[in-house]
Amino acid sequence: MYEQVALEPHQEFHFETGRALAERLGYPAVDLDAVPASAIESFAGVGHFLDLAAIRPGETVLDLGSGSGTDSFLAALATGPTGRVIGVDMTAAQRDKASRLAAEAGLANAEFRDGHIENPPVADESVDCVISNGVINLSPDKPAVFAAAARALRPGGRLAIADIVTAVPLPEGVTCDASLWAACIGGAAQRDDYLAAIRTAGFEIDTVRENDYRFLSDQAAGASAKFGVTSISLVARRAQDA
Repeated sequence: MYEQVALEPHQEFHFETGRALAERLGYPAVDLDAVPASAIESFAGVGHFLDLAAIRPGETVLDLGSGSGTDSFLAALATGPTGRVIGVDMTAAQRDKASRLAAEAGLANAEFRDGHIENPPVADESVDCVISNGVINLSPDKPAVFAAAARALRPGGRLAIADIVTAVPLPEGVTCDASLWAACIGGAAQRDDYLAAIRTAGFEIDTVRENDYRFLSDQAAGASAKFGVTSISLVARRAQDA
């Protein structure tokens, strides 16, 4: 499905894509104007969090599940030429598109690597900020993702993400539905468990906020309403002694 998001972003999915979604989630239009439009066409995020990330010039940023690169490109503009952004994604079509668009836009400080978010190909304590948008819910091992983020961050580094969570644990009929996993519902964790996993990995959560995110298909919308599926953005800081 996420290969199709990269290659054919205008077809119908369980979820929204594109610039209208990004603007409703809170991405400033002036920021979106500064990144490749073809990346934004394949944007499938679930929230805005870059204001929480507060990325500064010269920083190194790791984007877990970077897709076609919208958040990575915005982060690359924030870090400037003295910083760098490393996007990690398991879908070749997404990486290829992001790499091509980065080259065309002259964003030499953004690179995209093949990998899984549970074990991203970066050195320990090598980044200042880890970002991710609507991807961690797709992982079957979320504690491993948060532990990997903590390892990658320097002490005091930030985790700034948007993701899907639920009000109650999901039943097997939902968690075993592949289409609902791809729709960012089937793999969603119960909210308290999700936040607890972040803290267990060695983070102190600073801010959590709700997002105006909606599912499109009847199946996804029905599951969302029944189980209290919502989108949140948050920022957390890796403890100095984690």
